[in-house]
Amino acid sequence: MKSRTANLFRPLASSICAAVMVLGVSATAAAETELPDTMTWTSYDVGSAGYAEASAIADAFGKKYGTRVRIQPSGSAIGRLQPLLSGRADYAFLATETFFAAEGIHDFSTRRWGPQDLRAVAGRPSSFGIFTAADANIESLEDLKGVRFAYVAGNPSVNVKCDAFLAFAGLTRDDVDAIMFPTYANTMSSLARGEADASCTTTTPSHVYELAESPRGIRWLEVPKDNEEGWKRIREVAPFFQPYTETVGAGISEDNPVDILAYRYPVLTVRANMDEKAVYDYIKVLDETFDMYKDATAVMDRWDLKEAGTPAIDVPFHAGAIRYLKEKGIWTEEHQSWNDARTERLNALLEAWPKAMEEGEGKSDEEFAEIWEKHRTEALSSL
Repeated sequence: MKSRTANLFRPLASSICAAVMVLGVSATAAAETELPDTMTWTSYDVGSAGYAEASAIADAFGKKYGTRVRIQPSGSAIGRLQPLLSGRADYAFLATETFFAAEGIHDFSTRRWGPQDLRAVAGRPSSFGIFTAADANIESLEDLKGVRFAYVAGNPSVNVKCDAFLAFAGLTRDDVDAIMFPTYANTMSSLARGEADASCTTTTPSHVYELAESPRGIRWLEVPKDNEEGWKRIREVAPFFQPYTETVGAGISEDNPVDILAYRYPVLTVRANMDEKAVYDYIKVLDETFDMYKDATAVMDRWDLKEAGTPAIDVPFHAGAIRYLKEKGIWTEEHQSWNDARTERLNALLEAWPKAMEEGEGKSDEEFAEIWEKHRTEALSSL
């Protein structure tokens, strides 16, 4: 009788065991990293650093997961953001337009746009500094008062960074002899031609090497990390900046480093409502494939998440990215405090926009610009 009872229960036990195994497999599958079969990303034009880096990462994703990535390049901020906002692109490798779009300024201050609810996945540090002609005897940011300073006409992405440096020294554009040059290349080469004495850019364009090798020579102006008041003024203009010690560039080396600034370029950007699991999986793959793309360019190793996955950056980090960064032990309480404050700032602007739109109904574009600036200033002052 005992043996017969055991036989009766054996099929049931087998069924339960099989069910548990199926559930276990299902749970494991649910936790597995998943990428879509196809993805669309936007970036700067072909030939840009952003396009080259997006291409290297896309190639790694394809080799590891078989994902086919279409990169949609554009030379304009609108062209890079519009596909993302409309859902035609999944991710965007952006520059400072990420900040401009979230703030509702420059190209994004018109009725058609306003502040955009964006989030960052990651973004590698890219150093940025003020360079001067060595023979101009400009040795500090404070010495810039009254000097010939080269700006790029119609390029707020560069110009706002220059203004942030001036703010560090308690200066504005009105305190320098601001000269507008028609193109970026023309602006950067103006010092070697003797038409200006200072400007700002990254440390590796050919134009700054030309200045370094010219009779004028080159000097990069230091931004002291411990000047709290100066940093407070910088972040009022450009809150995405952070201190950075650069060892690569014209007149810069391991033996001759310079303390300047870093912003993030490219900024790997998504919509705020992007699925959390999708973003988690994306940044996980970005991390897992790092060794496959880190040598693609001279600076690709800066995509290491210990650098690329931390504030400050143009917009708040996405919750999916934060979850992975926490698991990796990268995300700290200080990072979370920064993210909370940055989210509060963005939300204040998003709430201010409908009020400006209502007040500006029927007004001219010029009048609306003033109305939005008033509401924007009030929103930021309330923080």
